[in-house]
Amino acid sequence: MKFHALAALAAVSLCGCGTITQGTSQNITITSNPSGGHCDLTRMGEHVATLDRTPGTVKVDKTKNDILMTCSLAGYQDASANLESGYGAGTFGNIILGGVIGWGIDSATGADNKYPTTANVQFVPVAAPAPAPAAAAPPAS
Repeated sequence: MKFHALAALAAVSLCGCGTITQGTSQNITITSNPSGGHCDLTRMGEHVATLDRTPGTVKVDKTKNDILMTCSLAGYQDASANLESGYGAGTFGNIILGGVIGWGIDSATGADNKYPTTANVQFVPVAAPAPAPAAAAPPAS
């Protein structure tokens, strides 16, 4: 009987383990080549974060949904990247130790998800306009 009570107490204390150990938000460091880009991050059409000038770091809340990062820099084409939401390191351990309740808590808070810790965009220069065609020489007489 004491063993069952101890096991139940241990299971309850481990619930939401990822929420405690990994948190519900994370930093993403953004770089670009060349530097100086402005980046907006959206998730499911809603604004998540803005980085005024690369390189820099933004803090985002973790969820199961991917983030679309769109960056701009004068003289260059806009660049974008999809930041995929994956499972955090402790997710499977929490399912084993904390059971469905622990996983449910972490899933609801986003603690069982993780985005890449870094993101880089490569800007492509805007093509210069093609030179005007040279005027044809007048026909020889």
